[in-house]
Amino acid sequence: MAQDTARQPPPVPATPARTLLPSILPALVVGVMASLLLLLVSWAAEQLEDVLWGDLPDALGVGRYSVLWMLVMLTSTGILVGLVVWKVPGHAGPDPATIGLDAPVLPLAVLPGLVLATGLMLAGGPSLGPENPIITVNVALAWWLGHKIAPRAPGQVWVALAEAATIGALFGTPVAAALLLSEALAKRETKGALWDNVFAPLVAAAAGAMTTYLVDEPVFDLDLPALGQPDWGDLLAALVIASVAALLGMAGVYVFPYAHAVFRRLRHPMLALPVGGVVLGLLAALGGHLTLFKGLDEVGEIAADPDGWTAAEFATMTVVKLAALVVAASCGFRGGRIFPAVFVGSALGLTAHALVPGVHPAVGVATGVLGVLLAVTRQGWLSLFTAAALVASPSIIALLCIASLPAWLLVTGRPQMQLHADGTQVR
Repeated sequence: MAQDTARQPPPVPATPARTLLPSILPALVVGVMASLLLLLVSWAAEQLEDVLWGDLPDALGVGRYSVLWMLVMLTSTGILVGLVVWKVPGHAGPDPATIGLDAPVLPLAVLPGLVLATGLMLAGGPSLGPENPIITVNVALAWWLGHKIAPRAPGQVWVALAEAATIGALFGTPVAAALLLSEALAKRETKGALWDNVFAPLVAAAAGAMTTYLVDEPVFDLDLPALGQPDWGDLLAALVIASVAALLGMAGVYVFPYAHAVFRRLRHPMLALPVGGVVLGLLAALGGHLTLFKGLDEVGEIAADPDGWTAAEFATMTVVKLAALVVAASCGFRGGRIFPAVFVGSALGLTAHALVPGVHPAVGVATGVLGVLLAVTRQGWLSLFTAAALVASPSIIALLCIASLPAWLLVTGRPQMQLHADGTQVR
């Protein structure tokens, strides 16, 4: 017994409160700043979207979501973003296919072009979300401000604050940021207790989430029919749908580098992005207007009427949206992959419900989102949280935890939907 006690590592010393207290104010500032930037870019993109997809086609007497207008708009968006990438200083940052949620620290001169390219993309209809570029912008701003205010503080502190703040602002809750932080800390050696390490980032995430909530009041619950007490049929459906969704997501992951290589051969953003816009317009003509944009509003529309489309229509939307995500992310549009992946998983889950009416819509949507996000993001906690938040049913959590196990076995250790600078996939 004495030998066993001697072999145990000494307990991790707790960080005194006086050490943590000075981090609160900078974290609050970063959190509010990150949220306001996200809200500003999103608001500006929504105003432009109303003009491009409402006022302009109405004035021209063209159907808002006619095949002609979708082709015109997506091609034009490719041209405009291509001009930004080509001509604006900084070229709107590095190749977006090489960036995940862990953002690089970019020079300030790059940020205006990146914000402009992101706003044009969000308004124009490509299937990407704002998360990756907004995190990148917030990280660069926090790094710059942090070194001005506290030059002796480690730079990684400001990166962690900005990433956590933006995730909190995106989801309207600090829970997602807390889960991501715990997963990130588990991958590297850290000193001190877990909650000491996440204290300041959680303050930033809470500030970002509260700012978003107070200004915009985001709602992620899709208001699907209540699940009630799960039974064995629900468990079987969860296991099957999550696994199929993970396999579908991995199909997109494996296609991703080949699509990227095709657009890379065009060698110029004024070729790659307009051609990508044309391909996205053709995909939208096949899948319909619900397969446009980042997908969050469109998920709410299909979830509001789970029986409003046939299984074939849901399946078409699933495949088209996944293809649109791969094309948009590989041809050079600046954006993230989480929100369109949520649409892919939701449409797949509703396909299962349409094929087998006994599959509860909430089970189909939640487990479909879980599987696709596990494949696309390789973030287990974020995938579980997002899937649970969409359904907002306590009884779904146990099903999601069980369904995540076979889905994770299908994706772990395999390539990710992110590339190195030489075009090879991150593992």
